[in-house]
Amino acid sequence: MENSFEDLISSYIENKVGISEDFLSPQLANHLKQNLINLNENSLLLAAGIGNSEKLSYDGAIRSDSIYWLDKKHNDVFENEFFAQIDAFIIYLNESCYTGITGYEFHYSLYETGDFYLKHLDQFKNNPSRKYSMISYLNSNWQESDGGELMIHQENNNQKIAPTQGKTVFFKSNELVHEVLVTQNTRMSITGWLKSD
Repeated sequence: MENSFEDLISSYIENKVGISEDFLSPQLANHLKQNLINLNENSLLLAAGIGNSEKLSYDGAIRSDSIYWLDKKHNDVFENEFFAQIDAFIIYLNESCYTGITGYEFHYSLYETGDFYLKHLDQFKNNPSRKYSMISYLNSNWQESDGGELMIHQENNNQKIAPTQGKTVFFKSNELVHEVLVTQNTRMSITGWLKSD
């Protein structure tokens, strides 16, 4: 577990984008993916908005994915396992990098064929509590032709990241403009933010 934590931190320090190929075990990724599939089949996902509760809007020309918020109150065994992994990572991050993270929020994210999310920052202008963004991917057998990459824009160093199962990406929420390129296949993830309120 700590190896994947160190992978995220060391690659973040090197390139402002932390990547661990195996932050989620294959078993946990598969269980979370099945949760998301079940939620979608039961029409429990909602159109993703833009902005926070104070300035929430919906614009399918900017983003077209659907989401479902994770909550410990759901008491789902696999989501609880995911939360335990995040709790352990936060302890490791705070102890090794003095980041002062005190909380988090995560949601499932589903992109159907043709979906996308245009360039954006993750930190709200009216609320700076989101400190780090984390995305964990749930897509087995993802092919280059499936598209749907995370494109992170940095000066002279744009980075295109394939959303392959088990991989987690980690970066500062107020620092890197990024987008989700048009997907040609169903694309699933858990996306969220480590916060300091």
